[in-house]
Amino acid sequence: MISNTILIIVAVVAIIIGIFLGKAIFAKNTQKQIDEANQQSQKIIGDAQTEAENLKKNKLLEAKEKFLQMQNDYDREVSQRNKKINETENRIRQKENTLSQKTEHLQRQLQENEAIKTNLSQQMDLVGIKRSELEKQQDEHVRRLEKVAGLSAEEARAQLVDTLKEEARTQAAAHVQEIVEEAKLRANKEAKKIVIQTIQRTAAEQTIENAITVFNLESDELKGQIIGREGRNIRAIEAATGVDLIVDDTPEAIVLSCFDPLRREVARLALQRLVQDGRIHPARIEEVVEKTKKQLEEQVAEIGERTIIELGIHGMHPELVRLVGKMRFRSSYGQNLLMHSKETANLCSIMASELGLNAKMAKRAGLLHDIGKVPDDESELSHALLGAKLAEKYNEHPAVVNAIAAHHDEVEMQYVISPVVQACDAISGARPGSRREIMQSYMQRIKDLENLAIAFDGVEKAYAIQAGRELRVIVESEKVSDADADRLSFEIAQKIQNEMQFPGQIKVTVIREKRAVNIAR
Repeated sequence: MISNTILIIVAVVAIIIGIFLGKAIFAKNTQKQIDEANQQSQKIIGDAQTEAENLKKNKLLEAKEKFLQMQNDYDREVSQRNKKINETENRIRQKENTLSQKTEHLQRQLQENEAIKTNLSQQMDLVGIKRSELEKQQDEHVRRLEKVAGLSAEEARAQLVDTLKEEARTQAAAHVQEIVEEAKLRANKEAKKIVIQTIQRTAAEQTIENAITVFNLESDELKGQIIGREGRNIRAIEAATGVDLIVDDTPEAIVLSCFDPLRREVARLALQRLVQDGRIHPARIEEVVEKTKKQLEEQVAEIGERTIIELGIHGMHPELVRLVGKMRFRSSYGQNLLMHSKETANLCSIMASELGLNAKMAKRAGLLHDIGKVPDDESELSHALLGAKLAEKYNEHPAVVNAIAAHHDEVEMQYVISPVVQACDAISGARPGSRREIMQSYMQRIKDLENLAIAFDGVEKAYAIQAGRELRVIVESEKVSDADADRLSFEIAQKIQNEMQFPGQIKVTVIREKRAVNIAR
C-alpha cells in the first residue's frame, strides 16, 4: 500500500518536473524567435532608411535639373524680349531720324516758297503798273477811233456782231440742210443694203410646228397591246404624259396629240421603248415615262451645248445652256423658238459686222432674246423682262441684258446692239410664212386651261387633251375624297365657263386613284 503511494507520488513529481522542463524549453524557443524577429525588423528598417535616402537624393537631383531647365528657359525668353525691345528701339530711332529729315526738308521748302511768293508779288506789282499804262493807251486809241468814226465803241461792236451773226446763221442753215439731205439719202441706202444683205446671207426656216406627232408601228397588232385590256394601258399613258393617243384605222400608225412639243416627245420616246421592250402594263408605263423624262432632260442639255458650239458662243452659264436646249421644244406663233433664236443670232452677227460692232456679243444677245419664253413657272413679267432678269442672274454682259429687255421697247435702249437685236428679231418673225398667230393663241388657251385646274387645292396634275375639248385632272387621294372629286369637277367646269372663252364644250374629268404598295422580301 505504501509502495503504491510512493509510486503515485513519484509519478506526480515526475509529471510536475516534466511540465516545468516543457515550460523552460518553450520559453527558450520563444525567446529565440523573438530575437530573430527583432533582427529581421532591424534589417527591414535599415533597408527602408537606405531606400529613403536614395529616393531623397534622386528627387533632389530631379528638382535641381528642372530648376536649371526653367532658369534656362527664362533666360532665353528674357533675351528674346530684350532683342525685340532693341529692335523696336532701333525702328523708333530710325523713324525719328526720318521725321527730323523730313521736317528740315519741309522747312527749307517753306523758306523757298516764301522767297518765290515775295518775288511773284513784286512781279505782279510791275505787271499791274504796266497793265494800267496799257489800259490808258487803249482808252486813248478808242477815243480817237470814236472821234474819227462818229460812233461809240459799244455801238460799233454791236453792229459788227449783228452782221456776223446774220451771215453765220444763213451759211449754217444752208450747210445743215445739205448735210441732213445727204445723210438721209446715204442712211436710207446703207440701211437697206445692210438689211437686204443680212437677210440674203441667212437661210430662213419655214413654220413646221403643229399639235400632233405620228408614231409609226411595225404592225397593227401592236395597237391592241398599247390599248390594253379595257383600255387601261392607253389611259395610263395619257395620264402619265398628258398626251392624247388617237388610235384609228390609219395603218401602222398612232397619232399623239398635244399642244406641248415636250410632252409629245416624252410620249413618243416612251412608246418607242415600251414597244421595243414588249412589256406594256400600267406600272411599266409609269416607270418608262419617268426614265424618259430624265433622258429628255439630258437631251435638252445636249441640244443647248450643240447649239452654242454651232454658233461659236463660249462662257455661257450651264442653266442658260439648258434653257437654250429647251427652246427646241417651244414655239412662238407657230415658229420653232430655237430655230427663230438661231436665225436671229446669225442675223445679229452679220448686221453687227456690217455696222462695225461687236459681232460676238450681238450674236449672244440674239440667241438669248426670247429666253424668257422658256421657263415653265408662271411670271407676271413679260418674256423680255423675264429673259433680261435671267441673263442678269447668270452674269451676262449688261449690253446683252439690255438688248433682251429692250427688244420690245419695254425699257430704254442703252447700248448700240439693242436696236440691232430688235431689228433682226423683226426680220426673222415678220417675213412671210414665219409665224402663225392662230397656233400661238390656241397654245396659250390650252396652257391657261391647265393652269386654271392646277390652281385648285389637292390637284396634282392637269392635262388638256382632245385638242382642248377635254381636261383630265389628277388629284391626290389623301387630300381629295370621292365626294370632293365630284364637287371639284363641278367647280372647275364652272370656273372655265365663267372665266374662259372657248368653242364648243369642254369635258372635265377628275381622276382619283388610291394605291397600296408593299414589298415582299
